Amino acid sequence: MTATSAGSTAEPFFLKNGSGQRFCLFHRPLGACRGAVLYVHPFAEELNRSRRMAALQARQLAALGYGVLQIDLYGCGDSSGDFGDARWQLWKDDLDAGAAWLHAQLGQPLTLWGLRLGATLALDYARTAGTPVQRMILWQPVLSPATYLTQFLRLRMASALLTDTASEQSGTSALRASLRRGETLEIGGYQLAPEMAAALDALEVFDGAPPACPVHWLETINASGQGVPAAAARVQAEWQRQGAQLTIHAVPCPPFWATPEITVCPAWLDATSAAMQASR
Repeated sequence: MTATSAGSTAEPFFLKNGSGQRFCLFHRPLGACRGAVLYVHPFAEELNRSRRMAALQARQLAALGYGVLQIDLYGCGDSSGDFGDARWQLWKDDLDAGAAWLHAQLGQPLTLWGLRLGATLALDYARTAGTPVQRMILWQPVLSPATYLTQFLRLRMASALLTDTASEQSGTSALRASLRRGETLEIGGYQLAPEMAAALDALEVFDGAPPACPVHWLETINASGQGVPAAAARVQAEWQRQGAQLTIHAVPCPPFWATPEITVCPAWLDATSAAMQASR
């Protein structure tokens, strides 16, 4: 049965961390509290395109009895700083602050829930988290941050083609060379710092040991009955060989983090809520 959001509210506040503040939304659990959930949003414009789905899921989880914290990481959304000043480690520090806040408020086991590069960040953070992680919910995680960075750089190339400013120096290799020289690049309205690019290029989150906690991983497919994508299946096989408690859910759903219009997929929300209930 689909959880409803009747009676749930989102409480906005600013959480102090370091030299600034992080904008947060806290969804209080309805009824007896069953756990705490920390949401890790995706990168750049994917954050804006997925806000609706994240909000709907947070309300569903609150209706199931989970306290959910949505936090805008440093340089993102309404938090302090500019995107160009964001660093991977700063974002992990933000997650540590969010997890500590949830523990102080609820004193309940922590679930990390991340989308796209946010899921990859959640995995990386879980290895050094100050608060023990009981469960992870991964929404379409980015398996290769280096490849993801290449795709992000191509947005600048596409923009150059549209404005007739493309040149032989605008390929991804040339853009990476600019980053290595310490230049910050403007891509799709976002400033990409060399330090962030270097961190993404160096990340190999899925090559290490899998999380010790249960993991529910959602992958979008085009039609019911379609199998798990090959790349995800390879990770699944390797993690399970190492004894990981991993379940991959293939859900027919458009890539709502990338669609031009705001997209809602009830089946995706329901699959997540069912996974949370099944792994209690």
